[in-house]
Amino acid sequence: MVFTLRNRRGSEAVFTSRGAALMRLRVAGADVVLGFGDPAQYDAPHPYLGVIVGRHANRIAGARFALDGHTYALPRNDGVHHLHGGPEGFARRLWRAEREGDALRFHVTSPDGDQGYPGALEASVTYRLDDDDALHIELRARSDRATVVSLSSHAYWNLRDGGASSILEHELCLDADAYLPVDAQGIPTGELRPVRGTPFDFTRQTALGARIAEAERLALRGGYDHCFALRGSGLRKVAELRDPESGRTLELETTQPGVQLYTGNSLDGALVGHGGAIYRRFHGLCLETQGFPDAPNHAAFPSTRLEAGAEYAETSIYRISSRCTV
Repeated sequence: MVFTLRNRRGSEAVFTSRGAALMRLRVAGADVVLGFGDPAQYDAPHPYLGVIVGRHANRIAGARFALDGHTYALPRNDGVHHLHGGPEGFARRLWRAEREGDALRFHVTSPDGDQGYPGALEASVTYRLDDDDALHIELRARSDRATVVSLSSHAYWNLRDGGASSILEHELCLDADAYLPVDAQGIPTGELRPVRGTPFDFTRQTALGARIAEAERLALRGGYDHCFALRGSGLRKVAELRDPESGRTLELETTQPGVQLYTGNSLDGALVGHGGAIYRRFHGLCLETQGFPDAPNHAAFPSTRLEAGAEYAETSIYRISSRCTV
């Protein structure tokens, strides 16, 4: 099923139940995210376009983790590793939808042992599009026993044309002094490395294409595919993305400790989206607010442990604005 939120400016956000996915976001008549026009396309394999990923976003090394003296084995769906909750994770589920005033809430139930995770988990995502063209994403979860949880929106952004062209001229600023180095398989080494003097320094507005070749050479990830350790805590502004050509800007606020910058390195031209846009490499970027990748296996990382009966609650706000370029 397809659901639409509209605001007084005429902007609209379109969703489907499969993966609680953001299919489309149009602001002032312009597409700003990648997505499919036909909801049936979300039933087939795709690179997590606009879905909510979980139970645990990003990678878990060796597809296993220990919790309270027990080792949990997870399905391997990224080589020998576990990615975005597994092959039948939340991105593949049909979520239940309900309207709540000007908001749309999706729910999913995950039984004990689902994809190897302990605890029966109830999770939800609430979307709201306000009259200032800000998309609010509230993530909630509860479990009946101790488990690990890290949910994230995997929306791909392209402020210029929704994915018809490259994002390498987009300029990014991140409120992050450190990033997580990874090996060639995307697994964190456990280190928090200062961004200063590296191609991962976005503390000042920098074009994504300015140093992406150096980042690719250092990490062998095809481009940027790294988590940044965000400054501060609570709901705060952590990023600003700007497209110089259209004049559109995305401001990101979140309560999460990290954000994964992914520059659409695996897009290969096989997918066609809104308006016939062909999604090629570097035609979209993700700013996935989340817990750190492989956090259950690193005691020094912010914990993604959720105690029995406690509430997992994280909020992210993606705010779009435009200025006249004439």
